[in-house]
Amino acid sequence: MPADKADPAQVLVQYKGQGAVERRYADFKGPLAVAPVFVQHNHRVAALIQVICLALLVFCLIERQVRRALGPEQTMVGLYPDNRRVRPTGRMILYHLGELTLRIGTIADRPIVQINRGVQLHLLELLGTEVTQTRWPQT
Repeated sequence: MPADKADPAQVLVQYKGQGAVERRYADFKGPLAVAPVFVQHNHRVAALIQVICLALLVFCLIERQVRRALGPEQTMVGLYPDNRRVRPTGRMILYHLGELTLRIGTIADRPIVQINRGVQLHLLELLGTEVTQTRWPQT
């Protein structure tokens, strides 16, 4: 924003939006588990940054899709053991979906997604994922 065209209200609005950007940088440092990597060529550095940015974009889109599918309230139960209502974060969504098990299919058998908890099925539905065959673990 050019300094000569910025009024105090516009500057304040722009500054208030900085929190969303800062949260995404925190995601970049946290859930994506970006660790130091040593590369020798500049093109590899650029490629690595591009892959990390794509991973962050997918992470953000998953969170956005679940929140939009929940509707205006944007909260759900089942993400924490005490079943309190919270806004789902990308970290919690991937934590629960990370425990899904996929049994690879064959020509005769279709692949089966093993769902361990009801919150996993609910998250898959919110993401618009068609899970045609699920199997609950044997107890």
